[in-house]
Amino acid sequence: MRNIPVVTKNLLIINILVFIATYALRGLNIDLNDILGLHFFLASDFRIWQFVTYMFMHGGFTHILMNMFMLWMFGMVVENVWGPKKFLFYYMVCGIGAGFCQELAQYGSYVVEGLAQYESVNTGVNIIPMETYLNMMNTVGASGAIYGVLLAFGMLFPEERMFIIPIPVPIKAKWIVIGSVAIELFSAVSTSNDGVAHLAHLGGMLFGFLLIRYWKKHPYSGYGDFGMNKGQQFFDRMKNTWEQRSGNRSGGFTGNNSSSWSGSSQGNTPDSNSDWDYNVRKKQQQEEVDRILDKIRRSGYDSLSKEEKQKLFDSSKN
Repeated sequence: MRNIPVVTKNLLIINILVFIATYALRGLNIDLNDILGLHFFLASDFRIWQFVTYMFMHGGFTHILMNMFMLWMFGMVVENVWGPKKFLFYYMVCGIGAGFCQELAQYGSYVVEGLAQYESVNTGVNIIPMETYLNMMNTVGASGAIYGVLLAFGMLFPEERMFIIPIPVPIKAKWIVIGSVAIELFSAVSTSNDGVAHLAHLGGMLFGFLLIRYWKKHPYSGYGDFGMNKGQQFFDRMKNTWEQRSGNRSGGFTGNNSSSWSGSSQGNTPDSNSDWDYNVRKKQQQEEVDRILDKIRRSGYDSLSKEEKQKLFDSSKN
């Protein structure tokens, strides 16, 4: 957890704590999903703040496990590129935008089915009042915001290769994003009542795309110059930094270090030994980072071990 950037880490913690509290409070007949989930805006239980709170609610263990895994995998990288403030703003906009799109989808169903003219609904099991039925339209989950983060990763690192279970070959991030959009569109059109808010997923990606496009055209609009090229040059920049540092301390040892090597009589002094050890260590570190960067180009970021990821992010801060 100590290597996860601050916003991603806190989002993980909050979601997990709320999930635990949801199950704990059920013993007291308190349903947090019903209170904090996003209700249909024509329902009596709808509250405007539910556009924010619904993002931290989940319907089950599998639901939160998949969402938190994607948040950890993609959010950690995107936040390290954009910084915490911009990443948090982007995450919240995608989540709220996803909720807005889900509300529009529910309203569309409400109009198409002509529910306004009825006072009750036959669910096939029993007949319930319309007010109760509308309150049952409740959306929970961080999926909309996380699909927006997936889109950001794909736009920042379109050529990075990733392994997706059960596909045995690596796939470029841009194709994963395009495939996700296609699957969600197909699911939204071809399925109904499957319990998944497909249009919310698409809504999160839509709002994320619009926000990224805006930032690309207005790089100084409140967050500084965080253009798309920053993400595309992320790994190359780290490698160039290491090469530059190595060059400054190699060859003839220019600058202040040259005095320690100005004559043969100085060869075994403590200063020269210290410089020698320093440069050997730096060269080894550079070679290790180069190896990690080459591994990313071949197999994608996800192929790195925990130790390799830590070395990569530590090197970017130095």
